[in-house]
Amino acid sequence: MDEFGKIYTEYFNDIYLYILRLSGDKTVAEEITSDTFFKAMRSIKKFRGECELRVWLCQIAKNCYFSHYKKAYKTEELNEEIADTSAPPDELVADKEQAAQIRKELHFLPEPYKEVFMWRIFAQLSFKQIGTIFNKSENWACVTYHRARKMIIERLEKRENGKHM
Repeated sequence: MDEFGKIYTEYFNDIYLYILRLSGDKTVAEEITSDTFFKAMRSIKKFRGECELRVWLCQIAKNCYFSHYKKAYKTEELNEEIADTSAPPDELVADKEQAAQIRKELHFLPEPYKEVFMWRIFAQLSFKQIGTIFNKSENWACVTYHRARKMIIERLEKRENGKHM
């Protein structure tokens, strides 16, 4: 097996599960995972080892997901019922409908809040790993995550109360 084949075998499941958590759709997760490894294969020589290979692949996957989401967002009308916001966003991710609401609100968060929240919830990285990605401290990652979480809760509550964003 060639070197990239080993990478594919070792990290396929991690990337697939990350995108599945992010998208909530098995078909989308399969498509984006495939696209991720295709893009990674084309640019593996550009990988400088400044982060873990898994993190690099997750970054490619995240970008593929955003590209997919932007295309889907342009073609679909978002007419959904408002989810119950009584629980924090990270606990709501377990419920598919509520997770879809959180994913939609997540796209309106500014950076770095959006990305930190995604790394924590969907990639299940530790605060230390997230801090390393941003060249910041573990504490910075924790505070940024909790601020993102608060922003999502506020957006969901405003939607629930009938205030359109």
